[in-house]
Amino acid sequence: MLYLDNAATTPMSLPVCKAMWQYMINDYGNPSSIYECGRNNKRAVEEARANIAGLIGTEADNIYFTSGGTESDNWALEAAVAGKHSGTIIVSGIEHPAILNKCRDLEKRGYNIEYLRCTSDGIIDIEDLRRKIKDDTLLISVMLVNNEIGTIQPLMQVSAVASEYGIPVHTDAVAAFGHIDIDVHKLGVSMLSVSAHKICGPKGVGFLYTDRELEPLIYGGGQEKNMRSGTENVAGIIGLATAADIAVNTLHYRMEKEWNIQRYMAERIVNEIPYTSINGNMTGRVSGNINICFKGISAGELVLLLDKQGICVSSGSACHGNHGGPSHVLKAIGKTDEESLASIRLTFNHTLNQNQADYCIDCIKKNVAALRKIKND
Repeated sequence: MLYLDNAATTPMSLPVCKAMWQYMINDYGNPSSIYECGRNNKRAVEEARANIAGLIGTEADNIYFTSGGTESDNWALEAAVAGKHSGTIIVSGIEHPAILNKCRDLEKRGYNIEYLRCTSDGIIDIEDLRRKIKDDTLLISVMLVNNEIGTIQPLMQVSAVASEYGIPVHTDAVAAFGHIDIDVHKLGVSMLSVSAHKICGPKGVGFLYTDRELEPLIYGGGQEKNMRSGTENVAGIIGLATAADIAVNTLHYRMEKEWNIQRYMAERIVNEIPYTSINGNMTGRVSGNINICFKGISAGELVLLLDKQGICVSSGSACHGNHGGPSHVLKAIGKTDEESLASIRLTFNHTLNQNQADYCIDCIKKNVAALRKIKND
């Protein structure tokens, strides 16, 4: 199998599996217990918290472990409206469903949501941000990297504008962490969300960074400083910390390899397949992400044909499920429904070699030609 859908999820690395195994089989004590194996696990969780904090330039007290990016995003938005009966939240129009669907829930509860426009390159409009700021703005939430088209958002500019008005900034960094350098102070954000399974860690664990007071998310035994009760997922937390450490310390090595194969694949696809275009800015994006429109085909059909040839790609975000509609991200950057439904996403890591890339490209060429022929006959 040739897996080119790393933006959906990634396989756990062997070092992560080994690190977690110890805490699933041998060191399985409850961190809230006062006997030795419980104390040891509590120490391991706190060491993981401190290590993760160091990777993003903050202190351990600012890290809260969660079940992943969706929970972290939801918690950040709930924290912004806590104690407020009304107010405005500004988000980009290309956010992950974890943000957009939570915003729809907040709208039903009486809060005002403003959606930022994007350019055709997939970058938010800073001037539109200035226009949308109101006296009652509670939060600005802009993702650092878009999960579908890979574009990197000008978050430091967002934070600079927000600071003029004293507005906190949250960023969904799920598609960014481990793919670009992240320092929360340089970014100027008050809250940041990360998920382990996007960086070769386990599913079902992530963290929320915040320098602000939170309202409790889950009530119970008082874990996570009384903010998120429930027995800690020790093995998951250790896996997250291990994966994060590897991702950050191998970042530039991986980026170089991914950029080389990304440029090679994009050039071949665009030059060898007629009526083909790249969605989003090709330079202002993360490595290992190519989102491509093949005019006149069904992306869903292309995905199924590639699957039969042992190649896994997607026709949008996996988190949209099987709704079958056009991507809200591609529509937000000006693509038509037809163009959106003719687009696929290739996301890969540094292990993809040229022979594998050539096989993928050759299969795409044959399948696109076949689908166009069927449509035109």
